[in-house]
Amino acid sequence: MQEKLLEYLVSHKLITRAQADALRTSQQESRRPIRELVLEQTGVSEEQLLEALSAVSRIPIVRLYERTIAVDVRQIVRPDILRTYTILPFAYDENDSGTLLVAMNDPMNMKGRDLVSIASKCRVRPFLATTDDILVAIDRYFGSEEMQEAVELYANQNTDQDRSLEEQVLQEDINSSPVVMLVNSMVEQAVRQRASDIHVEAEVDRIRVRCRVDGVLYTTATYDMRLLSAVVARIKIISGLDISEKRKPQDGRFTASVDRREYDVRVSVLPTVYGEKCVMRLNPKKVIQRSKEALGFSEEEMRKFNKILSRPNGIVLVTGPTGSGKSTTLYAALSEMNTDAVNIITVEDPVEANIDGINQVQVNPKANMTFANALRSILRQDPDIIMIGEIRDSETASIAIQASITGHLVVSTLHTNDTASSITRLLDMGVESYLIADATAGIIAQRLVRRLCPNCKRRHKLLQHEADYLWLNYSDMETAEVYEPVGCQRCGGIGYFDRIGVYEIMEISNNMKGMISQRASTRDLRAAAVSEGMNTLRESVRRLVLNGTTSINEMQRIIVDDSDI
Repeated sequence: MQEKLLEYLVSHKLITRAQADALRTSQQESRRPIRELVLEQTGVSEEQLLEALSAVSRIPIVRLYERTIAVDVRQIVRPDILRTYTILPFAYDENDSGTLLVAMNDPMNMKGRDLVSIASKCRVRPFLATTDDILVAIDRYFGSEEMQEAVELYANQNTDQDRSLEEQVLQEDINSSPVVMLVNSMVEQAVRQRASDIHVEAEVDRIRVRCRVDGVLYTTATYDMRLLSAVVARIKIISGLDISEKRKPQDGRFTASVDRREYDVRVSVLPTVYGEKCVMRLNPKKVIQRSKEALGFSEEEMRKFNKILSRPNGIVLVTGPTGSGKSTTLYAALSEMNTDAVNIITVEDPVEANIDGINQVQVNPKANMTFANALRSILRQDPDIIMIGEIRDSETASIAIQASITGHLVVSTLHTNDTASSITRLLDMGVESYLIADATAGIIAQRLVRRLCPNCKRRHKLLQHEADYLWLNYSDMETAEVYEPVGCQRCGGIGYFDRIGVYEIMEISNNMKGMISQRASTRDLRAAAVSEGMNTLRESVRRLVLNGTTSINEMQRIIVDDSDI
């Protein structure tokens, strides 16, 4: 099976012959499943690997998010066994009630097959599914039930009033108590739901748990208020925080391993009226870098972006509100420019992803390592390209501009709403207009919109006010391919799955340099850029609505006023 799989991957140009040889060596040394090594050491996606496994093993593929599993099938095997072997029975064979259909991520998982066969007293017919698909389905059918059992078990326990809460929670950690399992389950389920943040909030009579998925918060669970102290204490202990301090905000971090992947979890604890609130931000330690092509640029936008980045010197700014994907865009650009021929140095707060071959500096205010001080030192390190995490003050702005004028390509971010207002922001920071005009190579404003789930989106009949909003006449209104969210098991009932960038790219032409030197208004700069071919954020997201990628509601969420038109 292993040799057939590697030959298939090579013949379909998913890996090279050299990669196949390296995988064979790794497998002989580690004795780990070949599928795990392929996913870790190559760029093959799990979907591509699934297709390859199906082709060489002749085992069909099942999409669990398209199916509903009957109660009697769910009760055959305990969920802890299902998770251990990444396996899930999903139906009885329609033509043979003595045969059970089972989803698995590895066709060589004979022990898992045997356990299911013994538990069900049926023959097992394997089907292939991705690891995520199986684990998300297990969470969907068993997660809430398991967490509720942990809550009830904790509530029924008689706690020792003579011991401090810290002693109790420390002892619970040793005994793998319900609270430990509850917090672990919160993190694991959030990861599988693609959440970026977990909010544990104290309300009048309950705890509310919310997860931010694709930029939007959703309530995922509620618990008895009696659990709050124990849950917060558990989070504090694993984050290295002071369990006895409840009056001040605290920040910490811990590492979690979910489905063989390491996550750096940053924790913020804040006292509120009804108790402490915890927010956990989930960051994969090994970030999968996205290519520029995967970010959502149109062909014309990609051409402009590449042209701006090809400059040997100057400053390139990426602007937008918090959470709009600015860092992802910068990392994608840096990864592409990262070669042995250039020296790239970054200064960030914090360093969000480690990239091999790039020198990354962490801001540390306690050691007087500010953006400005770090930047001064970086300029003595013979850099070709400098990335500044964010321009926050006039000192950093001035040094960045000077660096770009003296032969360096500087890329950085600003918190402004659009491209033209970034010039005004730099002027407000005290940078001379002629320096801005000379240094600026280009400005990119961006937002993130949610993609409609391709599995359940449906055609939307436009109303007149929606057609007006999309600048469509009557004939276009009837034929427009506009879709709306529905919700299914794959997207968790949300109707959206993943996000895509929306961009406004301003190239700084000679005409615009003159206008910047003369301190032209934001409105005039914007009008000049549009006349020279710039697509606004509104036009970019309108394109995504009309090609069925996103919905009108998402367009309305990011286009808030007439300044975006």
